Amino acid sequence: MPYQGTLVVCCSLIDKFSLNLEANHGTLAGHSGEHEVEAAHSRGKLGSIDANRNELLLGWDTDMFPSDPALSTYIMKRVIEQGGLAPGGLNFDAKIRRESTDIEDLFIGHINGMDCYARGLRAAAKLIEEGKLDAMVADRYAGFKDSAIGRKFTKGAASLEELAAHAAKSAEPTQRSGKQEALESIFNAAAYRA
Repeated sequence: MPYQGTLVVCCSLIDKFSLNLEANHGTLAGHSGEHEVEAAHSRGKLGSIDANRNELLLGWDTDMFPSDPALSTYIMKRVIEQGGLAPGGLNFDAKIRRESTDIEDLFIGHINGMDCYARGLRAAAKLIEEGKLDAMVADRYAGFKDSAIGRKFTKGAASLEELAAHAAKSAEPTQRSGKQEALESIFNAAAYRA
């Protein structure tokens, strides 16, 4: 069964490497750049970032210089929260558009890309410093820390059978607003004011 041996090798390699993410590739896979960053960050695998963007409607990798303040803020918030990208970093895997034919266009693209991530870094630092966004999220998911099954679930140790049994014996939960619009408002105020 050579396939099982391959799995063992692959599984042991996951502990030795982090991921180089490109939001652009996430969109091609039907995800957002934020999703890609969150998935890697939540598993401790965010290693480096190809700082670029994509033309979402084209369906291929366009490697455009980054210009989305919200995406750069989200990425930089996760980078700060994990203590940086060492030994990785931000890589401008980007190019000028075909119609941009002057050498000045390449220079402007790099400067704008660096500015975008610098603004994202400042906005992310401000969001963390203010703490309102993180406090609202912590309050929303407080039950995961307040109950034995919640702590077990958070660690990935709860089976589906245990969760089903817990749900069957528990009363219907009280509906609480997710406050999505308020969270987006706080985030956008930070991302677009930096």
